[in-house]
Amino acid sequence: MNKSSWLLLFIAAFAVGIAFRSFYDFGVEFSLFLVFLGVILLLLAVIFKNSPRQRYDALLLAALFFVAAGCGMFRFDVGDYARGDGALREQTGEYVTLQGIIIDEPDIRETHTKLLFKVKSREKILLVAEHYPALQYGDEIIVRGTLEEPTNFSKGEDEPGRPFDYVSYLEKDGIYYQMFYSRIELVAHDKGNPIKGFLFSLKQKMIQNTARLLPEPHNSLLAGINFGVKQSLGDDLLGAFRAAGIIHIVVLSGYNITIVAENVARAFQLVGPRFFGIGASGLTIIAFALMTGAGATVVRACIMALIILLARATGRAYEITVALFVAGFGMLLWNPKTLMFDPSFQLSFLATLGLIQLAPRIEKFFGWMPTRLGLREAATATIATQLFVLPLLIYMMGQVSLVAPLTNILVLPTIPYTMLFGFLTAVLGFVGDAVAWPFAFLTYALLEYQLFIVQLFAGLPFASVSQ
Repeated sequence: MNKSSWLLLFIAAFAVGIAFRSFYDFGVEFSLFLVFLGVILLLLAVIFKNSPRQRYDALLLAALFFVAAGCGMFRFDVGDYARGDGALREQTGEYVTLQGIIIDEPDIRETHTKLLFKVKSREKILLVAEHYPALQYGDEIIVRGTLEEPTNFSKGEDEPGRPFDYVSYLEKDGIYYQMFYSRIELVAHDKGNPIKGFLFSLKQKMIQNTARLLPEPHNSLLAGINFGVKQSLGDDLLGAFRAAGIIHIVVLSGYNITIVAENVARAFQLVGPRFFGIGASGLTIIAFALMTGAGATVVRACIMALIILLARATGRAYEITVALFVAGFGMLLWNPKTLMFDPSFQLSFLATLGLIQLAPRIEKFFGWMPTRLGLREAATATIATQLFVLPLLIYMMGQVSLVAPLTNILVLPTIPYTMLFGFLTAVLGFVGDAVAWPFAFLTYALLEYQLFIVQLFAGLPFASVSQ
């Protein structure tokens, strides 16, 4: 085997160790024992280097597996060592008064708002609050209420999919406490990172600009496509997007970011060499991440999009697959809990792998489709990603869309133009509504078409099946 194959095996074994440790805890001693066992096997391989090749390779493989798996388990142990502030843990179930700063953009839902709040002890607390008073990133607040530890919850009998491990989902982001509908007192504004605060503010102003020119749910759909702000779409419409298999266009995914990058590349390649367009695309992805706040999910999607961009620019599927695994390894090294408790990471990784490995291989079967408007590319990308993520989607959601290939082919070619005209509407809205109106009209027409396709196919009796 070549060096790349050994590297891929190490990363795979490292992930196996993390996956095992995610559910079974035998103590840090067990992790170190596996590493020690791997080192012993490696020494044996050196000693018996002149033995038959098969025995030598088997010893090397076993050594690599145990060392890598032990390292993965040890990395999880290190990340799991400090589980919340001791002083706060002793106050769970009690009425407390805490002061701190909102460290992320408010997550506005239909009935409530979620706020990520960090107290002065550096502990994160998830606040579930009323919509008013409206708070923003960087606000310093005093919270009075009952401190609780998150608990898992089961879905209803009529809801498909497996039970949601809510505790682990929050723990992956270092959140061990929550408070519901507490009394909140605003102390001061602008206590967060000024650059992050400016980017959040700019995004909200751009959404407000389009809100003056587009009705609902069109403006909310545009906000989802361009910025991943999907909550205000409502549960019914989001359910229709899931049934139609097109929910990925209203979440901030690597695919959406890749669309932005590819269109920038095409535009710059008209006036310069190919590498100039690729470089401009990379810068666009970075700017897009900053615009949306550069959260963990956004950064991960941007890394996946950069890998896809690199794959399409070079055409070297194997080398880019290695780069994908190395990027995944880096993400797990930073936060090992994302492997088993972050659906976004799982789906994004599998979808990217599908685009790199499968899409080029099945494109020859779609030669009958026109290349105009990106129809052939949309078809191959849709089938490739759907095949790779389908088992995981069925496991997580208990629902699979039977109409997804057709809806994606009909909708995806319109997404780049929607993003372009929507962005121009938002930017020109700072100048004046009259200037932005022509682009707003084009954006509205595209969004109306997308909503029509989604509602049409989601309404079919066979649109999706549930387990």
